[in-house]
Amino acid sequence: METKHIIGFVVGIAALLGIFIFITYRAQNPASRVDLSAFTQCLKDEGATFYGAFWCPHCQATKKLFGSSKDNLPYVECSTPDGKGQLPICIEKGIDTYPTWIFKDGSILKGELSLQQLSEKTSCPLPAELSGGTSADVITGTSTTSSSATSGATSTATTTLKVQ
Repeated sequence: METKHIIGFVVGIAALLGIFIFITYRAQNPASRVDLSAFTQCLKDEGATFYGAFWCPHCQATKKLFGSSKDNLPYVECSTPDGKGQLPICIEKGIDTYPTWIFKDGSILKGELSLQQLSEKTSCPLPAELSGGTSADVITGTSTTSSSATSGATSTATTTLKVQ
């Protein structure tokens, strides 16, 4: 009988730990609670393209902003499967830093962009849940790098490609 109590106790603790992890993740990523599928579709429609690499932590952070809509991003994988080279499409586009966003007007933004910055650049509206100021951490993002087509600012939130 005592073994059943121990097993029940362990299962209960595991369930509580799982709930805690889930709640903590949701609190750290408010965008995961918001449907951004219309926003990602608008980014595609407006000609925005996100170039990145699977091994790039800043690209992973950018994808995380989009929660469950990340698979709908206008994303181009630049890395070879072994992570040691770059695919021809990205070489042709001159991609040398990840993440890089190229817009239909030819402008380029590098680094981790916020949802708000992408919205402003493309005129794609953010969902009301994010544009009302309740999720400022998701909207404001971390930092940006702009090409000469914009302000010329620099950023620390990029990964520079080093092809060997």
